[in-house]
Amino acid sequence: MCQINLNKYLDHNKDWAKKLFDSNNNYFSDLTEGQSPIAMLLGCSDSRVSPSKVLGIDLGELFIHRNIANVVSHSDLNFLSVMQYAVENLGIRNIIVYGHYGCGGIKAAYENKSNGLLDNWLANIKDVIRHHKDELNSIQDEAEKLNKLVELNVLEQIENIKQTSIYKEALEMGIEIKLHAWVFDFSSGLVHDLKARRELSMQE
Repeated sequence: MCQINLNKYLDHNKDWAKKLFDSNNNYFSDLTEGQSPIAMLLGCSDSRVSPSKVLGIDLGELFIHRNIANVVSHSDLNFLSVMQYAVENLGIRNIIVYGHYGCGGIKAAYENKSNGLLDNWLANIKDVIRHHKDELNSIQDEAEKLNKLVELNVLEQIENIKQTSIYKEALEMGIEIKLHAWVFDFSSGLVHDLKARRELSMQE
């Protein structure tokens, strides 16, 4: 069995902390004062799509929650608690749903094979498949179909956020929460704004 050396991450951490401290003696002491993130991000747990790496996020900028296939489930008290804290305690007014092409959770839901306990979670994505059955069936290429499902899933989770009591109560209080649909593309390293893309296609 291959031996994995996790100590390299601790060594990296020491170097990283030293560089930041040397450049700004108050960097870490300022962090202890509290957080004021500019947005909340719901992303996938996939190890290849780290928002901090891909988006160049500094500490304290994003309030992040991650799960398999970036799903908003109305029975998921974990996500709902995170969202409520973000909106009500941190005053966040922008929420990003951040999916990615090549998502294993999306593929597993599409293939509809038995995955044990995971099937209960994937049922949320299977609902997306059912709602967009005709559109997906019209796509012949399997890779394109899965990519489209990734996009549809992100957009569907935006709609699910709108159905939460947290979002509705914010609207009733006159608080505008902007929702953003983003997808990371492994082939280019770029993040695509699905809403901006949709608006652009409507103008053409």
